[in-house]
Amino acid sequence: MAFFSSLTPVFIAIICVLIGAILKKINGEKEKSETKSKPLSHPWVDEDLKDGNDHYLEEEEVDEAWQGLDENVAHVPFFTERYSEAEMIKRSQMFYELLNKRRSVRFLSDEPVPREVIDNVIRTAGTSPSGAHTEPWTFVVVQDPCLKHKIREIVEEEEEINYKKRMGDRWVNDLKRLRTNWIKEYLDTAPYLILIFKQIYGQLPNGKKKIHYYNEISVSIACGILLAALQNVGLYTVTSTPLNCGPQLRALLQRPANEKLLLLLPVGYPKKDATVPALTRKPLGDIMVLM
Repeated sequence: MAFFSSLTPVFIAIICVLIGAILKKINGEKEKSETKSKPLSHPWVDEDLKDGNDHYLEEEEVDEAWQGLDENVAHVPFFTERYSEAEMIKRSQMFYELLNKRRSVRFLSDEPVPREVIDNVIRTAGTSPSGAHTEPWTFVVVQDPCLKHKIREIVEEEEEINYKKRMGDRWVNDLKRLRTNWIKEYLDTAPYLILIFKQIYGQLPNGKKKIHYYNEISVSIACGILLAALQNVGLYTVTSTPLNCGPQLRALLQRPANEKLLLLLPVGYPKKDATVPALTRKPLGDIMVLM
């Protein structure tokens, strides 16, 4: 009995060690599971650039009964010009050749651009399809030199941090061959800056929020049409996603909380001594699958 009594503390210690090991294993598996379920952290991604479709509105904020949409939209006959096969081939080839000349140009002239041209290219972008025809886009056109410079200051301050800390060595190294950095002279020299905002929701007259379906995709399509429209009139730009600048630029431009900055385009003529990287595009066989 004395022998077993002397062993009791040993047994208790062993049991405690086993319990501790079991609890540690359970907690480890739990942490591993939580880590898997959490999205990867991307510190360079601006909160404003996250997909608006992940933004779920509270039920009490949305008017489920009425979205401000006419339930009885009239449908009218649709007429359009139809081209011959030869004309279709010709037009498709000409349009490809036009768009194939599009390049991202970072050296833009301060030469004035007719305002009517800017109005028309944005009207063209506004013809884009959108989810439930909600048209969730706002195009802010900036031509005031002081305002353009303030935008440049905000962008360059954040971009320097992006290049030095947020983006990481791999991303920065991939950009070296393109000779890009955080200095954005074109934000001052371009006669126009077009800032494209996506509206993650709309506002109804009764104060309720209106859902904007597929707002990210809809606005992205509109941006593509805008790029084509600019190329069509001989204007150039560089697609700029000003990471971590969205909230500051939205405040500077006095845009409402439902608008999130998606893209910034400096627009103008290329400088006479402008250069671009000698890049090639993938051939048709690499981008198209015919089944």
